Amino acid sequence: MSAQQRSALFIDGANLYAATKALGFDIDYRRLLKEFQSRDNLLRAFYYTAIVEDQEYSSIRPLIDWLDYNGFRVVTKPAKEFVDSMGRRKVKGNMDIELAIDALELAPRIDHMVLFSGDGDFRSLVEAMQRRGVRVTVVSTIQTQPAMIADDLRRQADEFVDLAQLIPRIGRDPGERTGGRAPDSRNPDVRSQDTRSQDSRSQDSRSQDNRGSGDTGTRSRGETPERSARPVPAAALESRYGIRQSDEPVES
Repeated sequence: MSAQQRSALFIDGANLYAATKALGFDIDYRRLLKEFQSRDNLLRAFYYTAIVEDQEYSSIRPLIDWLDYNGFRVVTKPAKEFVDSMGRRKVKGNMDIELAIDALELAPRIDHMVLFSGDGDFRSLVEAMQRRGVRVTVVSTIQTQPAMIADDLRRQADEFVDLAQLIPRIGRDPGERTGGRAPDSRNPDVRSQDTRSQDSRSQDSRSQDNRGSGDTGTRSRGETPERSARPVPAAALESRYGIRQSDEPVES
């Protein structure tokens, strides 16, 4: 692709999350942005998602905040909650209109549109962009059963890229799940056999000393045990920028 070709990314957040979950990997959004910056003159990268505003904590909020600060333009709107005929609570949030309006407004300024979605409702949008002289690439997957992309959307696109082929370029390294560092061999939970033996000998020595001094080795009633170190917070954005969304994605 020409380095002078102007392009924009349009990411249907809920649809992309469903596709990555089906393929079993997490997206590293920093790598995703760099990948498409290297292909084209990337003007914009949009990310669309609906959020439930009345929740005390939303698992997608750290992702939205990170994207906002790192080169993406995040478009959100409140999701609608309802109860279905079975009495189950459902959340629905459709961002199709917002994505379509942004794409059509940007059409005169771009040569290439990259749509991350398999939603067949976007077929008419793709056709409208093509009539305006914009080349459209659709990113989704057919490696799942059923396929995550509607057949009519795939047929309409100028190019279809299977998300599975992008995993080596935009997938998050499993090692980054622990903050991007390999497990430390000096971790006290993974101690060597020699260290355990030394600890055992030290404990025996302390027990003998306690018996000699009359110390029973028991904890007094008012004494509390020493607390273990707290785990690293999951919302450490710089090390978790490829964070997954909630296991209950908002319906599109």
